[in-house]
Amino acid sequence: MIKTSICDLFGIKYPIALGGLGGGFTQPAMVAGVSDAGGFGAIGCHGMSAAEVTAASMAIREITDKPFALNFLMFLLEEEAFTAALNQKPDAIALAWPRGDQNLKSYIDRIHDVGSKVTLMAGSVKEAVRGAEAGADVIIAQGSEGGGHVGWMASMVLTPMVVDAVSPVPVLAAGGFADGRGLAAAIALGAAGVLLGTRFLASEESKMHPNFKKSILESDGHDTVLTEIPDLAARTVWPGAMSRVQRNAFIENWIGREWEIRQYQRDIELDIEIARKEGDAENAPLSFGQDAGLIKDIAPVKDIVIRIVEEAEDIISNKLSALIE
Repeated sequence: MIKTSICDLFGIKYPIALGGLGGGFTQPAMVAGVSDAGGFGAIGCHGMSAAEVTAASMAIREITDKPFALNFLMFLLEEEAFTAALNQKPDAIALAWPRGDQNLKSYIDRIHDVGSKVTLMAGSVKEAVRGAEAGADVIIAQGSEGGGHVGWMASMVLTPMVVDAVSPVPVLAAGGFADGRGLAAAIALGAAGVLLGTRFLASEESKMHPNFKKSILESDGHDTVLTEIPDLAARTVWPGAMSRVQRNAFIENWIGREWEIRQYQRDIELDIEIARKEGDAENAPLSFGQDAGLIKDIAPVKDIVIRIVEEAEDIISNKLSALIE
């Protein structure tokens, strides 16, 4: 059985974590499913009120007694929601995308004061070091292959650079990981495990519209693009991030006309809202990673976790060892 420092730190069986996916996709059932399978579930709290954060935490605990995390985008952090998370004392609070002027250590200290661990997502070595020096218990090295908001460096290079820079703080690799080969590779790069997003979006527990899940299955990974178009349409500026989305009709329509989006933002928002409700996968931003090309089925999250672990164990125990004479 694969066991790393992450397993002991969080009290989990397998070094596989669920990303705090935006858009309301990390519902309690998905979080609990990952945790029950032996991984580390997390729920995205972006946009939640204090009452909603409390309700989500309680809902998860009604389903499972296994560890889980609450995830926050720091540059949009609301104090009341953050305080509600602290009051829930989850096993960890996952932080991502702090502004340069935010006092990261003050937030981490408050989390530690209630007995919770802290993970910080970083898309660069500089941000990883900043998080480690502020006291984060785990750094998540997020490569540009991932879906949604990412930095500019690929996981293959970023992961070992972050591992070297923040040692002995453990590192989870994120971005482009969807199967056991990815887990084995991440461990070989020095990571203590992986954090997955797109793979869990394509699960039975995911609340993503079936048409959007179908888009993931049909993707070869080459049909994604890094762009600011979804953020311009949503009137949200992320600090130092681009958004990886499918290059569908919506994106194609606005490429090269980004300046014009600002003029029609409200109309575009309404069109996106309708497309999402109707499951129109061509006319709404659809965030997923290049690893969509590795995903071939919609499965229960438990099966996904076990499948990844078993494949990684076979690679490490049998295939790689057979190469040594």
